[in-house]
Amino acid sequence: MTAKMRLAAPLKRHGSINNSDQPEGGYSGVRCERFHFLILKLLACRVNPPMKATIKCIKSWWFLGAACLLAPGCAHYQPKPISAEQNLARIEGRTLNDPGVAQYLRECKLERASESAPWNLEMLTRVAFYYHPDLEAARAKWAVAKAGTVTAGQRPNPSVTVSPAHNVTTVTPSPWMVAASLDVPMETAGKRGKRIALARQLSEAARLSIAATAWEVRARLRRALMEMWAAEAQEKLLEQQLAAQQEVVRLLEGQLAAGAITPAEMTRKRILREQTRLALVEARNRLTLARAPLAQALGLPARALEGATFDFAEFNQTPREVPTEEARHRALLSRADVLGGLAEYAASEAALRLEIAKQYPDIHLNPGYEFDQGDHKWGVGLGLELPILNQNRGPIAEAKARREEAAAKFNGLQARVLGEIENALTAYEAARRKVSAASPLVEELDRQERLTERLLEAGEVSRQAVAAARLEQAAAALALFDAKVKAQEAAGQLESALQSPLELPAAWFTQPQNANLK
Repeated sequence: MTAKMRLAAPLKRHGSINNSDQPEGGYSGVRCERFHFLILKLLACRVNPPMKATIKCIKSWWFLGAACLLAPGCAHYQPKPISAEQNLARIEGRTLNDPGVAQYLRECKLERASESAPWNLEMLTRVAFYYHPDLEAARAKWAVAKAGTVTAGQRPNPSVTVSPAHNVTTVTPSPWMVAASLDVPMETAGKRGKRIALARQLSEAARLSIAATAWEVRARLRRALMEMWAAEAQEKLLEQQLAAQQEVVRLLEGQLAAGAITPAEMTRKRILREQTRLALVEARNRLTLARAPLAQALGLPARALEGATFDFAEFNQTPREVPTEEARHRALLSRADVLGGLAEYAASEAALRLEIAKQYPDIHLNPGYEFDQGDHKWGVGLGLELPILNQNRGPIAEAKARREEAAAKFNGLQARVLGEIENALTAYEAARRKVSAASPLVEELDRQERLTERLLEAGEVSRQAVAAARLEQAAAALALFDAKVKAQEAAGQLESALQSPLELPAAWFTQPQNANLK
């Protein structure tokens, strides 16, 4: 068997370095194969007897030693294909009662009394954190940024050069000349530490983007759940109003037959009744259609909500007064996107420090050994780049400009956040005042209705008076409910602007177990 054939066999078992299964751009497995190929080739070389001892020494100390150090650190490609069909099946198989969801709720100190218990906003928020693809993508982005810190901490590898030569004119004492040298790079000016600092700031910005994404997910979920609450409550109020209007129309029909009222007055009452009937149909349609946006906000298929019941206690609470200055100050300093903007600015400063450090050249140590026709020689060299033609001024200028850009973006972000907070506070206060103004009127009409019913029992008023009182109370209740809906919409905007008061779990930053498989 020839030397070439002896080399081909182990490479075939290990895998060709040109295998199409290897990822594009080469992987560390390819580097290992090339290294093994070099070792095998040197071992297979036939040399003259006078050089065997020298070559054996070089192979033992340089290549076999390097093999022991490098071979265990080689990474290998692991395929992880994605099938659109299988992924769709996993998404369509998601449910609210998944065991993984139950475990995640327990980790968040939340637990349902039974599988038929209603879902409140807090529980549904955790379900969205478990399933929603936006958070999964944000976590993956953070994982990429964290991996960047590993890359930033890598030290440059040394390189080895071996240059054998043969003198055809001289045989004694040896025609062979072999030179071997190392190139050991040594970074100066703390470049590695500055790279790590830059990567850590970028990782922190990516981590904070998870919190910002979680707030967006929660805001969409709250809005979708509020739409369902509003449609369900409005349906009940409209049913009461329609019943009162039908009673009024029934009583007026008797008066019309007796000639006590005009047909025009009767027509107006019937038109109002039909308008209420249409509003009721619209509210029922809204309630039917509200499940699809809610499922989307949860990251679930719509059929996953079939049979589920919901607790709307969050929206039945009376709006509270918010401490304006305290809320504004807290949000301007601690909102996730504000902190993320600060992290991005810190990253731009770290990048500038790194570019400034790059103007100082790195040092290269070059120890070497040479076998020169029977003579053994060694030497130590020192190399560095001469910063004569440029001193990295261009990249430094770019880094300074990027720092100014990051500062301008942060100023714009804080101004936008301030505007959002002020608009949300103004809308919330206006809605709260409207609810406060409408509530006494509804309470008064409730008392009037009860009083009218007692007077009817005493025979002091007619049924028309009772029906009119009920109709007035139903109309006022609808007006109050509209004010409450506006207040809840403003409260949602305020929570999104302040990113408070909900205490968000640290589990945001951890991929829930098996979430990507459910």
